[in-house]
Amino acid sequence: MYVLIAGGGKVGANLARLLLRAGHEVTLIEQRADRFGALEEEFEHVAMRGDATELYVLERAGIKRPPDLVLAVTGDDEDNLIICQITREKYGVPKVIARVNDPRNQAHFDLLGISPTVCATSNILALIEHEVPEHDLIHLLELRRENLEIVEVQIADDSPVAGKRVESLKLPDGARLISVMRNGQSEIAVGATELQAGDQVLAILQPGKEDELKKVLLKR
Repeated sequence: MYVLIAGGGKVGANLARLLLRAGHEVTLIEQRADRFGALEEEFEHVAMRGDATELYVLERAGIKRPPDLVLAVTGDDEDNLIICQITREKYGVPKVIARVNDPRNQAHFDLLGISPTVCATSNILALIEHEVPEHDLIHLLELRRENLEIVEVQIADDSPVAGKRVESLKLPDGARLISVMRNGQSEIAVGATELQAGDQVLAILQPGKEDELKKVLLKR
């Protein structure tokens, strides 16, 4: 697999290191002179200096082949957006992955259909919410291309579904229970599965169905 990585910071350099170790062909583009020096010393011909939003830089990197995958992981969301747009629409790159540094910019990537994206801030926030009991519904994963998301719900003592089987629940359209974790053990949620207080339930649903799901699974 040929992978073009735009952005030679810690994320880009680590990705290049791992991909090369796995036997893939990589080109790593970095525009900052101070950072490029260290990359060139480690990666030699794999590293290339330039601005990945410029067409001639991308073409020198081999974008016309095209790469199997482009990773836009610079520290600038606008650059990552432009890189993904150019490589996908002008050069027909089949797959792009973008880094989103500021979660407030996620909507711009969604609007242009750039997926998947990775946002460290949002991922860390989800982990924090997972450890904080006050959050009764936690967003774990967004599948934007499929227009679905996976959430976790903690069944409270006064939940209306405690003691009921999954098959008896009136779940909203576009929502399904995936699994139930109890006492550190997980099982697939089937019709005969009985929910109990303290259970951690994973559900897959369409965006915007969260409130309807909470009405079913949490206290009235």
